Amino acid sequence: MTGFLFELSFFLAAPVWLLMIFAPRWRATERLAASPLTVLPILAVYLTLALPVLPELWTAVSSPDIDTFRDLTALANGAGAIWAQVIAWDLLLGQWMYREARRRGISPLVMGPLLILTILLSPIGLLIFLPLRAMKKPAPEASGAA
Repeated sequence: MTGFLFELSFFLAAPVWLLMIFAPRWRATERLAASPLTVLPILAVYLTLALPVLPELWTAVSSPDIDTFRDLTALANGAGAIWAQVIAWDLLLGQWMYREARRRGISPLVMGPLLILTILLSPIGLLIFLPLRAMKKPAPEASGAA
């Protein structure tokens, strides 16, 4: 069951990523990417995995050290919960990058590969996106948007 939930966490995020990469100008993609609710199914997986190891998880986050974190991730549910958390936060980060790119007029041809990189190695994707974002002013039609 844990292995299934581990895989499910990514498959729940994949449709949003695919739309942002392959249908970035579709109105439904824009609406979906604007919603933080996209992560709720992934967070449900997180809770399912995290609750059985809540004492170990609490120890790892309340008094963090490498050995305690290693002990948590040695547990299947602990590793699965951390994975689901990473998938959820990466998706939120990707959605923000997508919206910022649209607002600033950054080409989907640039953002597609960058979003793929962000799926795989989110810190590197973000480190590349931030200077790109800084170089582009918001597009005139987007400047009045919230």
